[in-house]
Amino acid sequence: MYLGDLLLMTLCMLILVVCVLV
Repeated sequence: MYLGDLLLMTLCMLILVVCVLV
């Protein structure tokens, strides 16, 4: 697993959380 994939998944998680909170 590449570091970029981990960052991408983390970014997606953050976006999902923001969408839920907003």
